[in-house]
Amino acid sequence: MATELGIPSGGALDLLSLGGVVVRLDPGVVPFHKARQLAIHVSGGEYNVAANLASCFALRAAVATAMVDYPVGRLVDEHLRALGVVPIYRRFDHDGVHGPNIATVYSDRGYGVRAPVVFYNRADEAAARLAPGDFDWTAIFSAGVRWFHSGGIFAALSPTAAELIVEGMEAAHRIGAIVSFDLNYRDRMWSAQGGQAHAQAVLGRIAEHVDVLVGNEEDLQHGLGIQGPSVTASSGLDPSVFLAMIERVVERYPRVKAVATTLREVHSANRHSWSAVAWVAGRTYKAPTLELDVYDRVGGGDGFAAGFFYGLLTGTSIDEALRLGWAHGALVATFPGDTTMATLDEVQALALGAPARIQR
Repeated sequence: MATELGIPSGGALDLLSLGGVVVRLDPGVVPFHKARQLAIHVSGGEYNVAANLASCFALRAAVATAMVDYPVGRLVDEHLRALGVVPIYRRFDHDGVHGPNIATVYSDRGYGVRAPVVFYNRADEAAARLAPGDFDWTAIFSAGVRWFHSGGIFAALSPTAAELIVEGMEAAHRIGAIVSFDLNYRDRMWSAQGGQAHAQAVLGRIAEHVDVLVGNEEDLQHGLGIQGPSVTASSGLDPSVFLAMIERVVERYPRVKAVATTLREVHSANRHSWSAVAWVAGRTYKAPTLELDVYDRVGGGDGFAAGFFYGLLTGTSIDEALRLGWAHGALVATFPGDTTMATLDEVQALALGAPARIQR
């Protein structure tokens, strides 16, 4: 598989993510407006992939991000170092009044028929100030980076963030690294800067540089403007709509060698049917369907991406890589917070179909 994708065999870093890091405030199953206490999680769509690869899969992973020199920034720094992530910072001072800030995400977990609710405060987010030239890519890539990753959440923060992604991807290609991108289309975030048409222009330009694309049929339609059947026309576990769009994706973006996504049928906040599908070099692979009891659904997609990338980076078969992503994403949904608490043994066991019997 490494040969098919052209993944470099060695380097100082297995994966480098570029994106924002946020603090998520979590009242659990209590609706936020009734909350009296909160758990604090460190998160970020791009960061989570690096954190998962370092913590669960013991790969050498780094994140290039904005760091603000105030107590919230120190909390974030301590968290990512504890998970084994290598930090690469563009530092900002905090003036105590106007920022800039580490962004805050507010998210309860819902329960049963009550859906989870997520909202943001990304006002004057430091990561939105990141721009081309903020990182010395020549120095960063000089020791070898096998895989470079970013995502649509970071791209949505500002025009300069999107330009920085392209700059990083171009630098990654110059040294032969694989480039991946998770579309992670969020209508609420793009509506603040031009809406869907602007999103498609920005994400389309980024996709021209991508080898491995992560995103479901809704991401492809709304984020890239790929025409396809209605995203509500079939079951969430039916990959036919997704697969019907792949030919158009690779025709428009010929560099893309692989596209993958999770498949989810939501029965309640705490009960999902869970699967995944990948298209790689003209062939389709589908994971089993698992009836998943969900503790906290935030981060499951990033968990899938990390497990899938791990399989590809370590040279497994494509089918095994997909199952590792599927298994790890499922396990992330059983923990509080946005990043993994799983072990590699647990992921491998679930990927092979092990039941949830007590381990003694």
